[in-house]
Parts: sequence; structure tokens; C-alpha cells
Amino acid sequence: MKAWNDDDHVIAVFQKNGHWGSVAKSNFTTLRYREPVYRSLRELVMSYFDFYFNLNGEKSLRSYSKPLNLTIFNSRNWTTTDEDLEYIGDKLESLKHYSVVDETMISGLYRASEISLKAGMLGSNEAGLYKPV
Repeated sequence: MKAWNDDDHVIAVFQKNGHWGSVAKSNFTTLRYREPVYRSLRELVMSYFDFYFNLNGEKSLRSYSKPLNLTIFNSRNWTTTDEDLEYIGDKLESLKHYSVVDETMISGLYRASEISLKAGMLGSNEAGLYKPV
């Protein structure tokens, strides 16, 4: 998922009984897991929208791509290598992205509340957080 003034996030999506769910590693507690109850990828992505914000509380989710099947990198032993995995990020960047908001919507977005910021950061490693400009 592509962000503005924030880190990009990668989620591992899966399907169960025809519905989408996801698992992710994040410093924000509210971005880690979604039950497989979503009928489409867009619906799943939108479940993250209100919880996808930077340290300034700015809602930062802007787009998402179709899933990338990582088995295309199996010959590089990506799951166990100590090698830099930047090539996976490069591939993700090259995929077509689908916008979730337009400029009119962006200008009207509210910031995350103070309590949402605290909840999202519960137990996070502040050293690893993106510092927005």
C-alpha cells in the first residue's frame, strides 16, 4: 500500500472461503491483521484507511497494487537469505497502483485523534518509525 508522507506498507494477503484477509508486520498495532471477511482487495485495503496515518496524525494511505506472488523469487531463496531484498520492493513499486482517494477527498481528511495515535503506537519501536516532514 502506497503512502504519502509516510512509510509504504506491505501486507500479505490470503483468501479463505473466497474472502480476503491479511497479515502484516508494523510498528502500528492497528495495521497488523485483518480477518478473511472482505469480498474484494479494495474492500480489504479500505479497512486500513482510518488507521493508516503518520506520526502527525495525517491519513496517508493513497493507493494499493494487486498482490505480488513472491514465488517468482524462490530461486533467490528470499525467505532465508541475508541478501538485501530491495529487488522485491522494486518489483512492488513497478506494479500498477490503484488510487483510493482523489485530491478533493484528500483536502477534506481529518487527522487521527489523539487516542487513535496512542492506540496505534502502543508498544511500537519509536526508533523505527518514519518521521514525516
